[in-house]
Amino acid sequence: MSAAESPLELTGEQLRALVDAAMDRIAPHIDSLPQQPAADVAGGAELARSLAEPLPLRGCSLNEVFDLVFDRLVPKSFNTAGPGYLAYIPGGGIPHAAVADMIADAVNRYVGVWVAAPGLAQLESNVVRWFCEIVGYGANSAGFLTSGGSLANFSAVVAARRTLLPDDFLTGTIYVSDQVHHSVQKAAMLAGFPTEAVRVVGSDGLFRIRLDELERCIGEDRLAGRAPFLIVGSAGTTNTGAVDDLAGLADLAEHHGMWFHVDGAYGGFFLLTDRGRAAMRGIERSDSVVLDPHKGMFLPYGTGSLLVREGAALRRSHTVNADYMPPMQDEEDLVDFCQVSPELSRPFRGLAVWLPLKLLGIEPFARGLDEKLDLALWASEQLKSIDGIEIVAEPQLSIVAFRLSCPGLCSDALNDLNRDFLARINSRQRVYLTGTMLADRFTIRICVLSFRTHMDRMELCIEDIRRAVRELRR
Repeated sequence: MSAAESPLELTGEQLRALVDAAMDRIAPHIDSLPQQPAADVAGGAELARSLAEPLPLRGCSLNEVFDLVFDRLVPKSFNTAGPGYLAYIPGGGIPHAAVADMIADAVNRYVGVWVAAPGLAQLESNVVRWFCEIVGYGANSAGFLTSGGSLANFSAVVAARRTLLPDDFLTGTIYVSDQVHHSVQKAAMLAGFPTEAVRVVGSDGLFRIRLDELERCIGEDRLAGRAPFLIVGSAGTTNTGAVDDLAGLADLAEHHGMWFHVDGAYGGFFLLTDRGRAAMRGIERSDSVVLDPHKGMFLPYGTGSLLVREGAALRRSHTVNADYMPPMQDEEDLVDFCQVSPELSRPFRGLAVWLPLKLLGIEPFARGLDEKLDLALWASEQLKSIDGIEIVAEPQLSIVAFRLSCPGLCSDALNDLNRDFLARINSRQRVYLTGTMLADRFTIRICVLSFRTHMDRMELCIEDIRRAVRELRR
């Protein structure tokens, strides 16, 4: 079979036609995002089961495939790219990054080793260096882009373990707050630690890790023959957006000779703002930081990063050699990403960050994040004006947590009331909020992070909250 006869080959003209056909669906979809429901997954199980099919032997038409994707599948989902998505931690999906991914996938260059694509690997290295600059790390820092905060936290745990513990590491102990992201516990498990190796430390009234309790736990564990080696701080928790006392944690880690890791997957890019830098004072003293560009830089899902203040620790903890591999780089300024990360096969993630930054500069991202801080504060003030609303967590970044109070109701009944309250808020499908448990209290969260969310949508959010309150009082 010749190239001209293979359906796997496309000429430039055929590729252009395919992309144009896709854009005929993508462009109106993006334009209609503000009018789409904020979340619609009713009938999702039936839809999923209807899609089960055997391996196709022959292809079908492009229109048939696009009709399925855009008319049936995409609408039945959380509208994570829309302005009303105020749930969990929104990911933005700026279109510039989608174009970058198309380019990266089309040219299909490999950047896991430097020699395979020196210039493209350098673009990704530039991105890592820019992130280190944002955090405040010096010239010896290093890092890599990964799929998200979960794998970044995993590599941080491994780097800390291999730097500070012997091969027999099972007495090593990790300290986290009761508000830490669950990916840290999963990272510890995957890194080989038993469940009891992760010590959960209580949080204060602002949902920040308690330094006094942390100090006590470390002392007790040392006396018990354990090996405290890793403290994890949060620069923006998922529950409430709380920012731990990072300077205080840095002092403790330094005093005890421990690795200090910061999970800034959600909140770290607020360092681009004056308020964010003030809240995260001390982050530059950490040994490692997770930042998720698919959160605070508004990129599509699938781009996280790990930064390490002393980059040599990444190489020591991740380097494995093989005879079939090409020569690796000895120069400090040239990076083989397979030597500092878990992945050998990997996509060219760097272009999705580099291209938007080159086209736009950093200032629009900083302004966007400042706007999100303002909107969360505005929402908090509006909620305080609604009779019966209790602010459980004031915004430290762009999350506000609240609930409806009702004197005389027991805890379980009050939680059920707030679950009903949340369902009523979401029922109009103009915004989508989610809840969480803070101790024994079911609490509703507003998380403002989408680049498409502006004051007009926040006004709709407050309007829907007021309406739900009125319904419950009838």
